[in-house]
Amino acid sequence: MPTYTITELAREFDITARAIRFYEDQGLLSPSREGAGGRNRVYTPRDRTRLKLTLRGKRLGLSLSEIKSLVDMYESPKDTSAQMHRFLGVLQQHRDMLEQQREDIDMTLAEITAHEEDCKRMLAAIAEPENTST
Repeated sequence: MPTYTITELAREFDITARAIRFYEDQGLLSPSREGAGGRNRVYTPRDRTRLKLTLRGKRLGLSLSEIKSLVDMYESPKDTSAQMHRFLGVLQQHRDMLEQQREDIDMTLAEITAHEEDCKRMLAAIAEPENTST
């Protein structure tokens, strides 16, 4: 079975070794230790997959606790239907949150546009008397 060093995983996923150690501290990864005093972390294909799923979850905007819960579910041989329903629920929550953020951003942009137009109108009104007096 292949194994990976922290450097290899960091390079493969374009993240820092510090980030990998952080995910380990959060219980998302559990490498074995080898070498003098257990200084060298050895990651298995399982750890590599968990890291890949963790990074995918981060891109989706999931919290680390949500990611851990979902990743842990996939490791249990229990009912996959329940796991899929849970995952769909988490995805729907994030979709709802992102849709709300998009709505908020659209409203903010509309307000900015209105303020810009007001400012341009005021500047034009100020500049107009200057242009007529010349």
